[in-house]
Parts: sequence; C-alpha cells; structure tokens
Amino acid sequence: MSAALSGAVDLSALKARADAASKAPPSAPQQPAGEPGPSSAFVLDVTEDTFQAEVVERSLQVPVVVDLWAEWCGPCKQLSPVLERLARAANGAWILAKVDVDANPRIAQLFGVQSIPTVVAIAGGQPVEAFAGAQPEPQIKQWLASLLDALRDRLPGIRAAEEGAPADDAAEPEPEPEDPRFVAAEEAFEQGDYATAEAAYQKILDAEPANEQAKAALAQVRFLARAEAADPSVVVRADTSPEDVDAQLQAADVELASQRVEQAFNRLLAVIRRTAGPDRDRARTHLVELFGLFPPEDPTVAQARRALASALY
Repeated sequence: MSAALSGAVDLSALKARADAASKAPPSAPQQPAGEPGPSSAFVLDVTEDTFQAEVVERSLQVPVVVDLWAEWCGPCKQLSPVLERLARAANGAWILAKVDVDANPRIAQLFGVQSIPTVVAIAGGQPVEAFAGAQPEPQIKQWLASLLDALRDRLPGIRAAEEGAPADDAAEPEPEPEDPRFVAAEEAFEQGDYATAEAAYQKILDAEPANEQAKAALAQVRFLARAEAADPSVVVRADTSPEDVDAQLQAADVELASQRVEQAFNRLLAVIRRTAGPDRDRARTHLVELFGLFPPEDPTVAQARRALASALY
C-alpha cells in the first residue's frame, strides 16, 4: 500500500455508527448527467452507516475496491464509469464500493485522502493497495489483476466468482455506444491536454448550445487548466495584497482545488464588495464560473449566490 495511506486507516471507527444503522439498502446518490448509475450487485453506493457491512465484512470474502469521488470532480467522472464496467465484468471476484466524499467526509478522513479520485483496495478488513487520479483503463486492469493474483489464495470468494458467473449479470445488455465527440474530448482531458479538450467541448456547444453535459465538462476543463497553472504561493500574495485582483482570482482557484470551497467563494465576494467597474465584473464572472462546477442545489453554492446578490444589489 502507498506510504500516503499506510497506517492512516482505522476501519473499526465506523463500526458503532454501522451497528445503529438501518439494514435497508442505501439509496443511490445523484449521478452526473449522462452517466449511468450502479446497475449490478457488484457496484455499491456506500455511506458512513453502511461502510462496516458493505466494505469491511464483504472484504473477508473478496477484495472491495473503494472509489472515493465527488460530484464536482472532473477526473472522478472519467474514472468511475470505467471501474463500474470492470466490476460488473468481474462477476463478483471483487466489489466496487463508491463513496461520495462530500456526503461522507469521515470515510475520506479515515483514509487520509488528500485528493480525489482516490481508489483503495480493502481485503480482510484492511487497506492493502491504493492509487490516486484517473488512470488509463489498461493500467487499472493491470492493477486489478495484480490485486486478485496476490489475494486469490487468501480470499475464498475470488475463485468461487471466477469459476461461475451469475446468469443475470452475464446477460446484461451492452451499453449504448458513447458519443465519439465526448470520447475525443475525454481522451484529451485524461492526457492533460486541456486546450484540445476545451476546444472539443466548445465545438459540441457551438452545435448544441443547450448541451448541459458539454457545459459542465467545459467548466471543469477550464478550471483545472487554471488551477494547475497557478502557483500555490499566490494565496499568500493575495492575502497581503488585497488590491491585486489577478492574485485574488488565482488564489480562489487554488483554494477551490484544495477543497477549501467556502474560502474561495468568500475571497471573491470580498473583491466584489470592495471594487467597482471592470475589476468587480471580473470577480463576479469568475465566481459564477466556479458556481458552475457544483450541482445547482449545493448548499454552499446557494449561500454564496445569496451573498453575491446582496453584494451586487
């Protein structure tokens, strides 16, 4: 297991909460537009209440691969569908447990997660392997194969699943073909070619201005390109030079990329309150763009929108 996660997890910390939880299956979280939700017994949505039963106890029979993701995370939207498809194809040799870190922050804290997506394999009740970031599918398959090879003699459920697949999962229909325009844009995104990805998504919007999936993806790409190019030290420069609007905008990106969402919003709201003219318009436009990275019903966004209206009017 990676040094970043090794020794950082006490899975039993969730047991008390799990013992008091209802035994009813958890409801599925809202899925990103255009992406299928879990559709088999081998892909589970896990919460803090169900973690003990669905992850720790299941891992005594087969590996449980925990996908730590969030709705606003662009790379998560690239990785999660790949893991879901591979989990269904594995027919129970391993289980995928999806954890929304915004709704279940204690689980992310237990794993010491610094960024998402992060994927952690649990076997025998303990974390054994992990990786971070959206990896190419061949690399994920290799990682899974190595995991199963290492655990096949220790976990009895692996061989049992490999020797016979349940008929209902074997008969699952093939998914509909993906839109090649989005495939090209996503490939560029995964390779870190943000300029090409941005152009591809913009081309989709030029043809289909109401395409919400393309709008959301374009906002993600533009933000990640800015955030990766920003110097983390800009936060200090912005704090010491409140009149430097460029520094304030860059610092907000850095804070948001570090999951300090309220700090990023409050920074831009402060700029809007103390400036006028073009500087105020730049800060307002930047803040609205950051709102677009979140679901409309997100409570932090809703609160910031009210504060923005108050600052403007």
